[in-house]
Amino acid sequence: MEREQLIKKLSDLYPNGKISCTQARKFAQKHQVELAKMGELCNEAGIKICSCELGCF
Repeated sequence: MEREQLIKKLSDLYPNGKISCTQARKFAQKHQVELAKMGELCNEAGIKICSCELGCF
């Protein structure tokens, strides 16, 4: 899936602008996105990662 499609999908799935760390990891796994790139995609989609399992966000 192309970057633009992934950003649109994130925006459609999380219109409130928030995604949990667990949800982000599952999305990345499902769409074969490296975890490091997942943060970039969320930033571009205007989505903040919350409930971080590491306490980073």
